[in-house]
Amino acid sequence: MITFYVIGGIGIAILLLSIVLGDLFDGALSFLDVGGDFFSSAALGGFLGAFGFAGAIGLDATDNVTAAVGIGFVAGLAVGAGAGLVSAQLQRGGDESNVRTSTLTGRTATVMNAIPDDGYGEVTIGVSGHITKLNARAAEPIPAGTPVTITAVLSATSVLVARLEA
Repeated sequence: MITFYVIGGIGIAILLLSIVLGDLFDGALSFLDVGGDFFSSAALGGFLGAFGFAGAIGLDATDNVTAAVGIGFVAGLAVGAGAGLVSAQLQRGGDESNVRTSTLTGRTATVMNAIPDDGYGEVTIGVSGHITKLNARAAEPIPAGTPVTITAVLSATSVLVARLEA
């Protein structure tokens, strides 16, 4: 029984270290180089923790070491695989929520600072939950508060707009 508790405790310690030290701790495990991002310190800690504690519960319930190891192994695989999948998904992250001005053409924005005939004003647009303010030019003067359509991207921080057709 003590062996299962020790294995579970080591698993919890690995999980805590992976939370506190993050990539530094995963780098220490890079010699394993198995499964890419799926095999992380979180997956290892989850497996060991579940194996140890589920094995202890199994041993207490059955008084059979073989059954306890089987129960611990199944629980460890489930928790380790779940932690590995979550860890891999978080590592990939993704930038789908980052605002890219190149994707703004055709979207509706609102003029915040009036756009003069021969200069720049400002528009705001909400994209993926982010409110973004951009410099804007137009073929005609447009007052503040007017809804507009972005017709072209001039640079990373400026766009060409036209009044929204009613």
